[in-house]
Amino acid sequence: MKKLSTYLLVMFMIMFWGFRVVLTLMSQMGDGLMGIVPANLTFEIVLLFATLVCVILVVKRKLIGAVLYLALYAVYFGGELTTTITKMTNGGVLTTQEMGSAFFSLIGIMLALAVLIDLLLDKNRKAHPVDKKTDWFYKK
Repeated sequence: MKKLSTYLLVMFMIMFWGFRVVLTLMSQMGDGLMGIVPANLTFEIVLLFATLVCVILVVKRKLIGAVLYLALYAVYFGGELTTTITKMTNGGVLTTQEMGSAFFSLIGIMLALAVLIDLLLDKNRKAHPVDKKTDWFYKK
């Protein structure tokens, strides 16, 4: 991790993960955070553990981590977001809970997309890999 954008995205990933942990715990105690509850509690818990693996892979600059992160978040948050957008376009009135869920779903998908774009645009990821075991010998 050499780029500032990667550091910032990983920090946002961890902060969003922490928010989802708090949201899940509050939901388990019977009270949602600001009225927002997870759409599927079982999948949410699996998603929280998978996110930890994805964060580690993104820190190691592995593209599979960003792709997996985007795929998991698109599957989980995409359905809820499309349902809310469909309801809005059909002239339905959204509740505060639905608007909050849609907002955080949009943030989750945008964050995952930003992580993938950051790794795809990093030209030095494959061109100049760093190997600490041998680089000391070849440094000029």
